[in-house]
Amino acid sequence: MWRSNARARPTGWASARRVAACLYSLATRVSLALVVLAGAAQAQGFQTSAPHAILIDVATGAVLFEKAADDPIAPASMAKIMTAAVLFEEIRQGRLKLDDEFGISENAWRKGGAPSGGSAMFAQLGSRVKIVDLIQGIVVQSGNDASIAVAEGIAGSEDNFANLMTKRARELGLTKSVFRNATGLGHPEQKTTARELAKLSQHVIETYPDLYKYFGQREFTWNKIRQQNRNPLIAMDIGADGLKTGYIEESGYGLVGSAVQNDQRLIVVVAGLKTARDRATEARKLLDWGFRSFEARMLFAAGEEVGDVRVYGGEKGSVAVAAKVPVKVLMQRGSSEKLVARIVYMGPLRAPVEPGQEVARLRVTRGDTQALDLPLYSTAAVARGSLSQRAFDGLIELGVGLARRAFAKI
Repeated sequence: MWRSNARARPTGWASARRVAACLYSLATRVSLALVVLAGAAQAQGFQTSAPHAILIDVATGAVLFEKAADDPIAPASMAKIMTAAVLFEEIRQGRLKLDDEFGISENAWRKGGAPSGGSAMFAQLGSRVKIVDLIQGIVVQSGNDASIAVAEGIAGSEDNFANLMTKRARELGLTKSVFRNATGLGHPEQKTTARELAKLSQHVIETYPDLYKYFGQREFTWNKIRQQNRNPLIAMDIGADGLKTGYIEESGYGLVGSAVQNDQRLIVVVAGLKTARDRATEARKLLDWGFRSFEARMLFAAGEEVGDVRVYGGEKGSVAVAAKVPVKVLMQRGSSEKLVARIVYMGPLRAPVEPGQEVARLRVTRGDTQALDLPLYSTAAVARGSLSQRAFDGLIELGVGLARRAFAKI
């Protein structure tokens, strides 16, 4: 086992004890153990009646609260967030423009429009609708007709589009989400999780800010029918600006919401509730609690060295790593929770290494909850070493491999 000291000292923790060590383990990862005791008072818990819930801070990725967040759920109309995400990516890539038009087929009209009895934009059969209007039909009015029209316009059929939705989910690291339609209507194979809905929403907010704005629009009129945004948080004057509600009998009432207060953005997901009032109440309670109960604390300044990553075959045996942004975590006020931070990478890193190269991730946990996950970058170049240096590193790696296999047999 290789051992080295972390170079960086956490800043902004005048009242906290700091311990840091860097370990290169046989599992080919480096761990930076950072123990922080943040006060004497016990952290207060939070209770929600939602069977499934999660609350995350967008800037840090910190999970502030979770309950059965990885259990599979039927997304209902919250699936339309992925429908919008696929459409937004087509626009971002230049393959579609807001002024382009898609037709309203008989399938879209009968299955998702006025004859269906479900949520609809009320687009007319055979008409052509601009994409900018279809976006509002999807994210403001939760229109099934608008969703199907987009699916058919992009992929030729809703089935093909659903495959694109699942493919996009995998590209975004959403491993449990499976989509079978663009609307969220009930399907036994259509599943996601509260955590993955939150991650998807974070992606939409951060990647498509110019299109995300439509989620916060309070109303939209089409075909002379004015409809209010179905997201109850929008009207609560709490800084909410998205995203979607959902309901089918199988799933109960759910909601994905996002709000900003004092330059802090939170995303909340609740699912499985019995009434629309319950989902609005529980989502707001979680947001209010998150904004009120947490404060940001600095671990490392932007560019400050966090620790070292071992380098194989280089002129130097390691390289210092740092984050490009300030490393902050959210801690509950008055909490005595312990933070543990790890520098994680598949290693050792092979030379040559360029300065500013992404080489690892800093993962901070608070108890059983992941509080932060950020990329780390090399702070200097490491050229390839001499033949003798590479040979020595090869012997070391051989020894590590033998030890790893030996431990695996125990």
